[in-house]
Amino acid sequence: MTARQEKQTGARGEAGKPDRPERIDLLHPRLLSEIGNLELIARQVLQGFLIGLHGSSRRGRSASFAENRLYNPGDDLRFVDWKVFGRSDRLYMKQFEEERNLRAYLVVDASESMGWRSDVDRLPTKLDYAIMLTACLGLLLLRQSDAAGLITFDDRVREHVAPKALHSQGARMLRTLESVRGSGGSDAGGALTDIPARLRRRGLAVLISDLLVDRDATLKALRLLRHRGHEVLVCHVMDPGERELPAAGEAVYFDPESGEELRANSGALRRVYHRAVEGALAEWRLELARMGADYHLTPTDRPIGLVLREFLDRRARRP
Repeated sequence: MTARQEKQTGARGEAGKPDRPERIDLLHPRLLSEIGNLELIARQVLQGFLIGLHGSSRRGRSASFAENRLYNPGDDLRFVDWKVFGRSDRLYMKQFEEERNLRAYLVVDASESMGWRSDVDRLPTKLDYAIMLTACLGLLLLRQSDAAGLITFDDRVREHVAPKALHSQGARMLRTLESVRGSGGSDAGGALTDIPARLRRRGLAVLISDLLVDRDATLKALRLLRHRGHEVLVCHVMDPGERELPAAGEAVYFDPESGEELRANSGALRRVYHRAVEGALAEWRLELARMGADYHLTPTDRPIGLVLREFLDRRARRP
């Protein structure tokens, strides 16, 4: 990583030289991927992220106090307002705004294209980034007392972990993610299609993909989720090298899923390519906004702690 990039993501040392950030959730994703232990990464990133929230009211389940009410036999004593009891000698229960606990599916693209990166020395693969992000999101949801589940897919569904709010669910999801390997094509629409039948009440579906998918089939499946009243968030995992071609030079462009190759001068294609990519991103944003879904572009050089904060902010703004 360059000195400039370290300065953007971390603190500066005593001698004025760039240093690693104090919080692991702000580490460059490439440095995180070098740790190697997914459970260690996820738990330490989440710990750093929660410390970084300071006094934020967006800490998850039951974080926003609303009012007190009289105790009824059978109420959970954990929510007794003991300060009020000390003043009045009467039992009152703390009531909170909507707890927002739900059933959530994290849907991870594990196709061949997700195994790519433009810079071996500076960036993780899209799949490595997606796995780290998914692990952190899963633990965050479980911490909020939400039921978190997992689906991984390529040209078909590979792994399915049903949503649960159990303490052991985090370990199960982490074990599943550690076994993921990129292969095959990408049928996001097929992976999303059966979720509405599994989510019997209000739920959340988070698609984590490079969106090199059948666009129409994917949008159709996402519309069905929205039609059933579920929240939808699409994390578009993108390598910085996919957004801009090199300035000049002959190169061979290879499609890892189809095996097709194209030799071209990148300098001549650069402007056309840039317009095509930005147009595609704009179309995804527009189509998802029309159906009331959230779209989030997630470059693989972006600290995961910042993505988690944006995720929590989006959830807090949901009606």
